[in-house]
Amino acid sequence: MLKELKQFLLRGNVIDLAVGVVIGAAFGAVVTALVSDFITPLIAAIAMVPDFSDLSFTVNGSKFLYGHFLNALISFLLIATTVFFFIVKPINLLISHSHKGPPADPTTKKCQECLSEIPITAKRCKFCTQAVP
Repeated sequence: MLKELKQFLLRGNVIDLAVGVVIGAAFGAVVTALVSDFITPLIAAIAMVPDFSDLSFTVNGSKFLYGHFLNALISFLLIATTVFFFIVKPINLLISHSHKGPPADPTTKKCQECLSEIPITAKRCKFCTQAVP
């Protein structure tokens, strides 16, 4: 049982996934710092609001910090945009280039009487028994 666990853990997929999660978390931290330290103050300066993280409202004594939510939303949008343009688009482009090739020769044709698909070399339709030119 321990041998199987060792094989599972040392399989390439698990290690690749672990590395991806760690790098993704680090990238998320960098983007969050970028948003909270540079982008949010820049937007706040343009919008004449000193800092997004201090934005809040109070309802019945409960304080709602929507500024932190705005920072998190901007971080999410930047991460999603980065993943889309630097991972998804290139992979889709590679996949589309690998699938391009000449179209395969047709192996079937339609019967003129019943419109069924029949082999291209057939002399009669197997569905309606009409002679096929």
